[in-house]
Amino acid sequence: MSTATSTPAPVDAPPGALALGLRRVRIELKQFFRDINSAIWNFSLPMILMIIFGSVFSGATLEPTDITFAQYFVAGMIASGIVYTSFQNLAIAIPLERDDGTLKRIQGTPMPKLSYFIGKIGLVFVAYVAQVTLLILIGYLFYGIELPSGQQWFTFAWASILGLVSCTLLGIAFSVVPKTARGASAIVSPIVLVLQFTSGVFFLYSQLPDWMQQFAALFPLKWLTQAMRSVFLPEEMAALEVAGSFELAKCALVLSIWTVLGLVLSLVFFRWNKRGQD
Repeated sequence: MSTATSTPAPVDAPPGALALGLRRVRIELKQFFRDINSAIWNFSLPMILMIIFGSVFSGATLEPTDITFAQYFVAGMIASGIVYTSFQNLAIAIPLERDDGTLKRIQGTPMPKLSYFIGKIGLVFVAYVAQVTLLILIGYLFYGIELPSGQQWFTFAWASILGLVSCTLLGIAFSVVPKTARGASAIVSPIVLVLQFTSGVFFLYSQLPDWMQQFAALFPLKWLTQAMRSVFLPEEMAALEVAGSFELAKCALVLSIWTVLGLVLSLVFFRWNKRGQD
């Protein structure tokens, strides 16, 4: 008498790095918006500054043009928003996770390490989309911002992507600089502020001192802000740039170089554990 053999039920394959990374995006978003400090300084700050400067300089124009200050300022705020949500946020948050043992616990789990970084990238992307949408709505509804059209939207897309990727990678790499989580904000925030003042965010870049222009040109925020000005300002405003044009090809090149550099620095210097515990 023959006996039937039962076929064991197939075992589902464990989720891959991408699937786990997408799950981490939800976790990262919840943690981000539960932290009041992060929500204010990395998400809401560009909108707060837009409201303050838009109200103070309401109706003011950039001489010798009739372009409103708000129209000029929104380009800088969007570029700054990219830096806030990516570089500043990650350069402060990752040291906190390193100090409280989160990174060490993640390193000891079967989860692919790539999933952790996918979660961070997803956080940056979602936060930026929400931020820039609200920023443009505020500018359009309350300060008469003229929206881009046609080719300008394409420029906006590639500048946003290159800016997000490069600043995200640089934020991951820079997260090793603060010795403790407590000192991260004191190191990162002044750096971002200096770059804003020297990159044409708050003032006309062409009116800044030459040494300041040369300094800012070394970093991505200057080129990201310049690309955004080409999106929100009319073509004739290119004449007010230092080079007499928006230099979009050069903007793309510099941001691409910083993307590659950020990737190399992240791979070389990123640390899962605190100093002395590797």
